[in-house]
Amino acid sequence: MTVFLVLIVIILFAVTLWQMSKIYALSKGKSKDVSGEVANDKDNSVNAKLMIMFTVFLYFLMFYCFWYYSKFYLPEASSEHGSKYDNLMFISIALIMFVQIITQFLLHFFSYKYKGEKGKRALFYADNDKLEFIWTIIPVIVLAGLIIYGLFTWSDIMNFEEDEDALVIELYAQRFNWKARYAGDDNTLGNANVRFIEGINQVGIDPSDADGQDDKVTQELHLPVGRQVIFKLRSQDVLHSAYMPHFRAQMNVVPGMITQFSFTPTVTTEDIRTTDYMKEKMRTIQKIRNDRNKVLAAAGEPALDDYDEFDYYLLCNKICGESHYNMQMKIIVESEEDYEAWIKQQETFKASIADQE
Repeated sequence: MTVFLVLIVIILFAVTLWQMSKIYALSKGKSKDVSGEVANDKDNSVNAKLMIMFTVFLYFLMFYCFWYYSKFYLPEASSEHGSKYDNLMFISIALIMFVQIITQFLLHFFSYKYKGEKGKRALFYADNDKLEFIWTIIPVIVLAGLIIYGLFTWSDIMNFEEDEDALVIELYAQRFNWKARYAGDDNTLGNANVRFIEGINQVGIDPSDADGQDDKVTQELHLPVGRQVIFKLRSQDVLHSAYMPHFRAQMNVVPGMITQFSFTPTVTTEDIRTTDYMKEKMRTIQKIRNDRNKVLAAAGEPALDDYDEFDYYLLCNKICGESHYNMQMKIIVESEEDYEAWIKQQETFKASIADQE
């Protein structure tokens, strides 16, 4: 990086000297022949054609990037609200691309059409109220519509109504891991505070709160498909961000306060593994890992762990420290029956305290 920066500085310095030499030459007045500094019809024609060529190249590059990098798109959302989120994003991209294509074409086409020609004078007028009105009111209407649509989408996602059978889960963030706390049979999370963190009580559940006695703390996040999940988010130390990209969910986890988010999973882990998108993605990942293992083997280092099946993950989307990249927790979306069987196997807070004593 240092060598690159030094190279950039040298290039900029050379450009500066070149520009200064041109300024010096111009400052000498008309004592020298400066006809070469004045563009003629041939120069203007060449530059006008270069403008058209650049427009074609720009469009080619744009469509190529859309095609090539489409493999990095996320699959269809695995939550009910995800389609609204995706629709808003695609509408925004479509509007931006529509405007970009038109404006780039007009910019370069007019540069070609109105190129300088000997004896041809440009028409000049100070203002045009009609044109100014058009290019002002159209963006206002479009942006207002997009903002209003975005506000309604945001309201539908964030201002959720709690279902009777909604599952309440706390996501507890601490550098550099996540813990999930499930409400017990009462579906009510007990009070918690960092002051109660001691020994096995790693999320600070209040031992005197009856609602917290049946809470269950886990290192893995299991979600029943088709059932609303309400997440309560707490941070033990610094600002984190609970990010679940396949569910189009993200919420800041702020020290000293509880934030919340809700969504309903619609695709189980097993089902998304069988999609064509995910099969192709796993083949690509396996190829990358196999190539990497060859390099590691040549260097006498151990191979990477096996990664044969896709899993949803909860990630941290804030740079919270040196091990931020490793702050993740597996998410398993399963049937209601499988979820109930799993949650029954988890130890309650009351039982864990009793075992400790």
